[in-house]
Order: sequence, then C-alpha cells, then structure tokens
Amino acid sequence: MERFFWLLKLEWTKHERVADLEGARLSVFKYVETFYNHVRLHQTLGYKTPTQYEADHAPASAA
Repeated sequence: MERFFWLLKLEWTKHERVADLEGARLSVFKYVETFYNHVRLHQTLGYKTPTQYEADHAPASAA
C-alpha cells in the first residue's frame, strides 16, 4: 500500500492542483480508474495491468 501512495504522489498529484476535498477525491478516482488499473504496467503482475491480469486469471479461478 505504501508503494501505491508513493506512486500516486509521484505520478499524479504533482501534476495537478485541486481546489477542495471533492476535487481531490475525483482526481484520485480518475488516477486509479483511468491510469493505474488500465494503462500502468505492474512488475509483480508480469508486466500486465491489473485489468489484464484479472481477465487472464478469472476463468482459471472460477473453475
């Protein structure tokens, strides 16, 4: 979890300023849903995105 928050600060928050708490919440949601889960490759997942990894392993775990 510490790595996630470090990446959030490094890759996302330094690029944007928010006016209020709601803006911050929306910004974090946007980071997770549009970049972190769908674009960013994760070394521990075999250089796949979390979405790709889950799609590849969902049929095997459902059996």
